Amino acid sequence: MSGTRHSAPIYQRFQLAAEKYRNKLALVVGENCLDYLELKERVDALANGLAREGVRSGHHIGVVLPNCVEFVVTLLAGARLGAVVVPQSMGLATLAMENTFRAADIRHLIAWSGCIDNLSAGTLELTESGIRLSVGPPRSGWLSLVETMKTGEKLPASTPQLPTELPFLMVLTSGSTGEPKPILLSQKTKILRADAAAALYGTTSDDVTLAATPLYHSLAQRLVLMPLMSGGTAILMEHFTPTSWIDTVRRHSVSFSIAVSTQLKQILATLEQSAGALPSLRCLVSSSALLDEHTKGRLVSYLKCAFHECYGASEIAIATNLSPESAGIKLGSVGTAIPGTKVIILDGSGNAAPPNTIGEIACQTPMLFSGYYKKPDITAASLWGDSYFKTGDLGRLDNEGFLYFLGRIKDIIITGGVNVYPKDIEDVVASHPAVKECAAIPLLEDRLGEVVGVVVAFKDPANPPALREIQRLCMLRLGDFQQPHRFFIVSELPKNAMGKLDKPSLRRTYSTIENEA
Repeated sequence: MSGTRHSAPIYQRFQLAAEKYRNKLALVVGENCLDYLELKERVDALANGLAREGVRSGHHIGVVLPNCVEFVVTLLAGARLGAVVVPQSMGLATLAMENTFRAADIRHLIAWSGCIDNLSAGTLELTESGIRLSVGPPRSGWLSLVETMKTGEKLPASTPQLPTELPFLMVLTSGSTGEPKPILLSQKTKILRADAAAALYGTTSDDVTLAATPLYHSLAQRLVLMPLMSGGTAILMEHFTPTSWIDTVRRHSVSFSIAVSTQLKQILATLEQSAGALPSLRCLVSSSALLDEHTKGRLVSYLKCAFHECYGASEIAIATNLSPESAGIKLGSVGTAIPGTKVIILDGSGNAAPPNTIGEIACQTPMLFSGYYKKPDITAASLWGDSYFKTGDLGRLDNEGFLYFLGRIKDIIITGGVNVYPKDIEDVVASHPAVKECAAIPLLEDRLGEVVGVVVAFKDPANPPALREIQRLCMLRLGDFQQPHRFFIVSELPKNAMGKLDKPSLRRTYSTIENEA
């Protein structure tokens, strides 16, 4: 790979922080607490040990670990060596794991001891002379990460010179076809994203930052790397519950966090029940899925900190931000474009649309991903005008540049040739006081092609409201073409590991059911 070469930029930033804040608390995961000196020693030991075992710049390392210290150490050691870290969920089925890692050309693998049987049940082959490292109890045929680090402690450190645009992370997502879409992110891009978030939310070395989502996702990676590159303290939760999140904030005097909207709903409900407060919290951001206006309004009024909502994607990071100053007048929006980023709406013909036109959200940003690994055609198709990323999301911009998110394009329900936007239906159904959560999905219908179905969960499943109450609400507030033709009552809507609503699962389960209405 050609181009300017430098020492690993993420590791350099971490190294400078470690030299300046040697004995300051750097990382907390569960009961494990490391200061900067201790964390740097572990990072260097692992990097040296991996290099001795043959890991080189550009090698792809698959990582299958829970949120743990070893995961963070692996990220920083990989950054120092110039390796490409490919994290994946431990919850994937064997075949899905094989498909994603095969698509990513994994050469080495670091895995949690408890999930190795699942990996070994398949036929996952590492490319060339790859190594397998286990974290936890020893496993036959696997090197021990602990022993590799002990060996590395005795070796001299070396930091290779790396091409500026060398990929650092490969985030594996699935496209509409179910095929893995490996998103490449360079160290330069991860630093730009961390710096942009720090500038936007005013974080400094004095902040204690909490990450409460899986570390294989880009959000938690940013929340961990951002403080470790600036001298702050990173708190990584092993598992999320609203009670443990609140306890962690209080115990460690957390001052900043970006949380998933579904987490915030649970946190708010728990706080309101206990009449609790979070005095250390300086700034809290809602991310990853739209927060409904009712919950957003309650959070803004309840919390005594600066509350923001952002919009973005793994390919572009944060694109827009709703500040506390704007929340009072633009509560239904997800804010305006952040500095250095431009947001436009594309109409059905693929042209930039005027304000208040519903269309696809496209973003131009210096934090753009490097492309989808070995998928140049899909990468090219994702761009508009060579620089705007087409998100696949529906939205509109008002006359003042505030963005309103309306859902995924593939979630549109087309009934009798008319586009129905699920969010319009969901907002009305969710306004009923007995509704906990809901999702509008398409149902197949011979005459109209598709009609609206609603999957709904109630706050008190033992005492649900009469459906005619919700139907009456829809009749009063929705057009005839938007009316739900059928309701499906469930105890809880399915979510993915990030806490996002899993609409593909709902469509698979309910959309092909014959419409009886």
